Amino acid sequence: CPAFLFLNTFLRMLAATRKSAVAGVPARARAMAPLRPVQAPVRGDLVACDAASLQFIRGVAEPTVPEVRLTRSRTGSNGSAMFVFDNPSIFQASSQTGEITGLYMVDDEGTLTTTDVKAKFINGKPQIIEAKFNMRSQFEWDRFMRFMDRYAEANGLGFEKGPQ
Repeated sequence: CPAFLFLNTFLRMLAATRKSAVAGVPARARAMAPLRPVQAPVRGDLVACDAASLQFIRGVAEPTVPEVRLTRSRTGSNGSAMFVFDNPSIFQASSQTGEITGLYMVDDEGTLTTTDVKAKFINGKPQIIEAKFNMRSQFEWDRFMRFMDRYAEANGLGFEKGPQ
């Protein structure tokens, strides 16, 4: 996985910059011992590398592709994403798998979560789910965009810029 390669490279660079306790010789001048692979802890809510999915119930991917609307402040310091699912399959499956506890955006970096989820009913039946994900920093915006790139690639989606 690319995360292991990055960690291994980072640890080698860190070791090379440390000073030796022996006569002030930089560690770079000494031969570096090979680093052992370290197994990162595995969390049960992650899916395989290179996969991105939206889930209302942890571990149950939602196959319905939503409409996504993005807004961002002029300064870029915060923004929001509104997901609109029209007749999602979770309505049929939720009685068997559990309750909707939020929207989980799962990819190989981890999980983004929002609990701001609302259902709209038409003629007494659930028809639409809206979920709002708020981003309060540039870091959160960049992380969300990386998730959306993976999700778009996995589902054949594109980006269409709205009117300014």
